Amino acid sequence: MANNISDVIERYLKRILQQSQSGMVELQRGDLAELFQCVPSQINYVISTRFSVDYGYVVESKRGGGGYIRIRKVELDPTTPLSRIAQSIGHTLSQREAEAIVESLLRENLLTRREYSLLKTVVHRDVLGVDLPLRDELRARLLAQSLVALTMARAEDE
Repeated sequence: MANNISDVIERYLKRILQQSQSGMVELQRGDLAELFQCVPSQINYVISTRFSVDYGYVVESKRGGGGYIRIRKVELDPTTPLSRIAQSIGHTLSQREAEAIVESLLRENLLTRREYSLLKTVVHRDVLGVDLPLRDELRARLLAQSLVALTMARAEDE
């Protein structure tokens, strides 16, 4: 059976991540596209569908001339409430749902008042400024990534 190009790209990225001492790789989108003889949007597709928080990865991306893609494998502690919540967030999240999650985390003392204020601002429709359904998708990704970042920052502080 012929290998799908997306599968080949995924295996390549996972292999170089495993070989990385830091658990992180920084790549040029154009270089990858050239290596696999595909369009850059194919690289974007693989990264967005196979390297998300749901799969234990944090992806940072900068477009443009000096642009890069940075992929980091995150070992989320399943006993950490913020990690569990980040992993449970689906692909879309309404403002009401996001605010309920953030308020619940504050009530349970899993967020500081400052973290609560920041997250509540980040998920607000006025800040996201794009039309539905993209807004709910963006909100879900932002909240999940923010909770992962908080989890990692707290682990580093310990």
